[in-house]
Amino acid sequence: MSVIEETYDVVVVGAGHAGCEAALACARLGLETIIFTVSMDSVALMPCNPNIGGSSKGHLVRELDALGGQMGINIDKTFLQSKMLNKSKGPAVHSLRAQADKLMYSVEMKKTLQQQEHLTLRQAEVSEIMVEDGKIVGAKTFSGGTYYCKAVVLCTGTYLKARCLYGDVIEYTGPNGLKAANSLSQSLLDAGIELRRFKTGTPARIDGSTIDYSKMEEQFGDERIVPFSFTTDPESIQKEQVSCYLTYTNEETHKIIRANLDRSPMYSGVIEGTGPRYCPSIEDKVVKFAEKNRHQLFVEPEGLTTNEMYISGMSSSMPEDVQYAMYHTVPGLEHAKIVRNAYAIEYDCIDANQLYATLEFKKIKGLFAGGQFNGSSGYEEAAAQGLVAGINAALEVLNRDQIVLDRSESYIGVLIDDLVTKESHEPYRMMTSRAEYRLLLRQDNADLRLSKIGHEVGLISDDRYDWVCQKQKLIAEEIKRVNETNIGANQKVQDLLSSLDSIPIHNGVKLSDLIRRPELSYDLLESIDPNRPSLPEEVREQVNINIKYEGYITRQIKQVEHFKKIESKKIPAEIDYDDVPSLRIEARQKLNKLRPLNMGQASRISGVSPADISVLLVYLEQAKYLNKDET
Repeated sequence: MSVIEETYDVVVVGAGHAGCEAALACARLGLETIIFTVSMDSVALMPCNPNIGGSSKGHLVRELDALGGQMGINIDKTFLQSKMLNKSKGPAVHSLRAQADKLMYSVEMKKTLQQQEHLTLRQAEVSEIMVEDGKIVGAKTFSGGTYYCKAVVLCTGTYLKARCLYGDVIEYTGPNGLKAANSLSQSLLDAGIELRRFKTGTPARIDGSTIDYSKMEEQFGDERIVPFSFTTDPESIQKEQVSCYLTYTNEETHKIIRANLDRSPMYSGVIEGTGPRYCPSIEDKVVKFAEKNRHQLFVEPEGLTTNEMYISGMSSSMPEDVQYAMYHTVPGLEHAKIVRNAYAIEYDCIDANQLYATLEFKKIKGLFAGGQFNGSSGYEEAAAQGLVAGINAALEVLNRDQIVLDRSESYIGVLIDDLVTKESHEPYRMMTSRAEYRLLLRQDNADLRLSKIGHEVGLISDDRYDWVCQKQKLIAEEIKRVNETNIGANQKVQDLLSSLDSIPIHNGVKLSDLIRRPELSYDLLESIDPNRPSLPEEVREQVNINIKYEGYITRQIKQVEHFKKIESKKIPAEIDYDDVPSLRIEARQKLNKLRPLNMGQASRISGVSPADISVLLVYLEQAKYLNKDET
């Protein structure tokens, strides 16, 4: 029997959000790349919530875009509604969120893949990775095809040995009834990769024509739409938006759930995997927050070509009859018809402690991983990891130094550092509270922070990077001018301040002092600033934020400088922590297992104390591993 044998530079396994970013990065860097999917219908599939972005997740998409990724561009083409969250709070937590047309999002991403030079999209199940002498050499498909390569990126999502459950029904499929990938897990185990079971879930989809929206609160998008991608012209996406709706569960809903907990596979012990703490099922909410008499539910459209509505906040694995009963207690859903049942899904994934911060496996050279396979949750977390894994796989093949994003420069750096250094016993979700330097890592300045890296890698064009450099220059010049501009206490100034409910001034002040007032801003003071230059909106935004929060920003910059001193203390790869005297047994075990790259990573490992770090620093200095100026 003849079998297919082909050779590529990179093989990407899985065409979800992580796989798409990984494959596009490799192909755009000139490498012959093939990406496998179990179904052409699962390319960039959104099997759960129909949106991109949200609190902290919007930061990830903006950063991904600044590095040269595709997700931001794709959602700008296919959104139904857009909203900047947390606008009543400071800019550090402003996060963009867009409702997506699920079908069109997938169609647009598939088109992008198929039109990308050096990239082949192939429907087939990868069943085996080929490893020789601790190095990846290829992958095999279930049909017998052999694909030799120099690097493999695993982005299997929730498909590995997946099974979907609701009530006593168990379906051995991937999400949305698509084919599961049942063969690859054993090959990974044979290669020495440790697997574990996680689970996630999704709500039912309701026929929109059976919903009474008059009993719900209509939710509108922003009047002025802000794009995700720095390359998208804001004027090109100002369009009519589709509404979402808000409703609530009630005591009757909760009574039905409590009465049927024994029929939930989550509570009966049928589900083996660990679920996400920060995205609980409605059963979990009712049990763990018993004092609450209602929970928010957002009713969100899945697309312009379907009636299906997503009931956000009501993920469940209850039996079908219980689902009908509990949904029918919700205002507006009394006569709702279910199009797709809610379900939980279990799948194989890894503990990301097996990876370096480059997302390459420590045991197997040339094998990389990204997305939910790494124990995370969410489309945005997946895409961010996929991009980094793809970039580093490409750099490995090109014999270039791989990149590591640190915690002080990006949310992506926080995400990956948390995954590879900290113990996670549940699907990881990004949150703004996880970022220590979130005032510096705002979604609005992602291009200023990361475009240089994207340009050096080769994913950001010269023209695009030149504009970022010009933008930085314009911001700096304007901040300098504003700090030097005097505003007199004349009648025009007093009238403006009065109209803006701001206290009058009695003597001349710097323009920057007025901007710092909470009720004022750079743009609001335009009429009393006669020498103000004409600047793009994105430049004016940065000028305003940098002046308003100058003191806080300066403080965080100093914290980052201290952080970088710790991170710069590299730990040699060959060190045996068992040789370090006075190091506690737990610390030795954790350090030998996780193999941190630097002292910063070592200090964030659970079970490694400040005293252990001090002992390790002394040992490295005495062993001449550290330069004198590093200690």
